[in-house]
Amino acid sequence: MAGIQYLLWLSTRRGLSHRHQVELLDYFGGAERAYLAGREEYEPLGLTEESKGSLCDKSMDRPQRILENCDRLGLFLLSCQDGAYPERLLQLSDYPLVLYGKGRLFRFDEEVAIAMVGSRECSPYGVRMAGRIGMGLARAGALVISGLAQGIDAASLKGALQGGGPVVSVLAGGVDVVYPACNSWLYEDVAARGAILSENPPGTRPDGWRFPQRNRILSGLSLGTVVVEAGERSGALITAHDALDQGRDVFAVPGPADGPMSAGTNGLISQGEAKLVRTAGDILWEYEGRYAHKLCRPGAMSAEEADGRLEVVPTPPPEPEPKPEKPAEEEALPLVPRSGLEQMGEEQREIFFLLSEKPLSADDIVGRTEIPARRVNTALTLLQAGGYLKELPGRRFAAAVRFEEQG
Repeated sequence: MAGIQYLLWLSTRRGLSHRHQVELLDYFGGAERAYLAGREEYEPLGLTEESKGSLCDKSMDRPQRILENCDRLGLFLLSCQDGAYPERLLQLSDYPLVLYGKGRLFRFDEEVAIAMVGSRECSPYGVRMAGRIGMGLARAGALVISGLAQGIDAASLKGALQGGGPVVSVLAGGVDVVYPACNSWLYEDVAARGAILSENPPGTRPDGWRFPQRNRILSGLSLGTVVVEAGERSGALITAHDALDQGRDVFAVPGPADGPMSAGTNGLISQGEAKLVRTAGDILWEYEGRYAHKLCRPGAMSAEEADGRLEVVPTPPPEPEPKPEKPAEEEALPLVPRSGLEQMGEEQREIFFLLSEKPLSADDIVGRTEIPARRVNTALTLLQAGGYLKELPGRRFAAAVRFEEQG
């Protein structure tokens, strides 16, 4: 049986965090040995009962279905044992065991890869700056990496494409799942000119809790991460902090002192966590010495010329993003103001989103996140006290409310 099937088996075990998957791979010296191990051999690893039970399930039906789906959809697989797997990702303690891809296979370790992130609910200033910087990076030979969301992600990718460069999008769902649907045109352009990547098998829904996990790949593949516009609680700040934890460079575009969408970027700059940048040149300057063979100095282009090029392919009007189907009982949950969600800490939000998908026990939550058991129990207590969670039989917890959508 090919080694990739064992890695697919390990990467799809329920209740195992990415860090635990890597630890198992190291502990047993390979995915095949982890597969062949008995329950008693998993005992010293301090895993949850769900995790151990999942590891004792030796069925290869799902890995086989994944391989068949990849063949049917024309997707490529890149495992952590392949020579082409990025060393930049292997430096992470929670690197993905397998990457699924559509389009072109890049040698990321040789690229001046720059991640561009920011708010979905951005201002015209943010869209303009993201487009200009993305275009400038691409024209100089850098590789722009982003998500596929509306707002800064879309503007960054559009700018890079208009600059004539290849681009990469890292998705939270499967590489075959276009989300949001209104960006299907951009999805097709990115796949044609660059690559779509994900650590999740084909068909995986882009559930909310998957986005923070995806962010570590965005920053991990890159030399630096640029935050163009972000509010105080923006998910883009998670990517910035992932980059800092990974020892990568962080850049931020300043904005108006009283602008709500600039609070996060201005905060990164004022705290010394990010370098202030206004143009692509401010970023490229950091890498010209090391990557002189990859970068060039394109002819000068005024801001007006860049803006004119960005308008050649107008962004389609926003459409309502598709909402994942939810059980009838979840739809009946009371709707509460979004301010409650914004007042939660990061760990509380992550746990709430996880429990919005399905009921879980405290041990399940520990196994699916990187949050220690003590802090999980504290967060559950606070969320219950706030009326956001309800306890079900078997010491399982579930969301008790729905939050209003962002206006």
